Amino acid sequence: MNIGRTVFAQLMDFAPPYEFQKCVRRYNGNYKVITFSCLDQFLCLSFAQLTYRESLRDIEACLRVAKSKLYHMGFRGKVSRNTLAHANEVRDFRIYADFAQVLITVARQLYASENFGLELDQTVYAFDSTTIDLCLSVFPWAKFRRKKAAIKLHTLLDLRGNIPVVISITEGKIHDVNILDHLFFEAGAIYIFDRAYVDFARLYRVHQSLAFFVTRAKSNFVFKRLYSLPVDKSTGVRTDQVITVTGFYALKGYPEKLRRIRYVDAVTKKQLIFLTNNFELPAIVIAQLYKCRWQVELFFKWIKQHLRIKVFYGTTENAVKTQIWIAISVYVLVAIIKKRLKLDRSLYTILQILSVSLFEKTPILQVLSLIDYEDETLGDDNQLNLFV
Repeated sequence: MNIGRTVFAQLMDFAPPYEFQKCVRRYNGNYKVITFSCLDQFLCLSFAQLTYRESLRDIEACLRVAKSKLYHMGFRGKVSRNTLAHANEVRDFRIYADFAQVLITVARQLYASENFGLELDQTVYAFDSTTIDLCLSVFPWAKFRRKKAAIKLHTLLDLRGNIPVVISITEGKIHDVNILDHLFFEAGAIYIFDRAYVDFARLYRVHQSLAFFVTRAKSNFVFKRLYSLPVDKSTGVRTDQVITVTGFYALKGYPEKLRRIRYVDAVTKKQLIFLTNNFELPAIVIAQLYKCRWQVELFFKWIKQHLRIKVFYGTTENAVKTQIWIAISVYVLVAIIKKRLKLDRSLYTILQILSVSLFEKTPILQVLSLIDYEDETLGDDNQLNLFV
């Protein structure tokens, strides 16, 4: 007798099935599909992410061992390496990209009141990219350099909960600043960029959208000071100036005033110069906001270490994007579970527990909350400090 439901099935209950089927119908994903549906593909790759499977053959072997349990885990089609490879190659990755956005919307609502270190009413985003190196002979479509292939993961991260709001996957040769042309800026929100995104015409579009930006000035930045504001040098702020840019093209791109803040870190003694269009927040808060940008770097490091996005199950562009979007879906799904079940554990710990308990028939809350386990952070604590 089959009593109870597996942890994997309970986990997938948090992924709204109606919304998933809407995404499938939007792109006609199950057209001429007889046995192995888009849901079966999603479940297979989610299982692979949660259990750190290395290859399609690895996925097939592990799931076939538990053949008697697959129906109760939600699988309806036969799991086959060739079938899964074909599905990854031909089924539109946008099905899983759209479903990831559904989960992201749910997660952002749950983490809307989350504290990220600063008491601000505005929504704060950090935008950056990371490069995933590939083999040019295996991934010839991912152009980067003459003898090297790569893709870039451009991510807009909501700092309340570290939820990726916008993700764009491009060839490695695409310059980071070009992605700003595809972003829609939310009025009143604050966007944090590093120096790679200093393009005054594009920053002016942020300003025209009634949003705010915080970035660092390049070393060769030339400006004209209009006047200075009083500063408290005990906070590390050395100057707070209202300026305009100089140069024909720079001034044409950004004709309004800017705020320039020079800050010296008390520990490293490093001098940092920030540019922003926000004239209301104290200068020290602007400096602290830029420090929060490090969360997007932690996000990239975390997903590279704990999700399967560096080794791929397929070589086509569609297969790679499918795997990445399902990996993001798993990340956000676990974040949703953490919040809804009110778990006092790190995301890393939750993933580790799930990886060895997916076939168990125990209530998921009991599995994740009653195990006598202490979180241990390996290495530098600053490097893995997500969802603690």
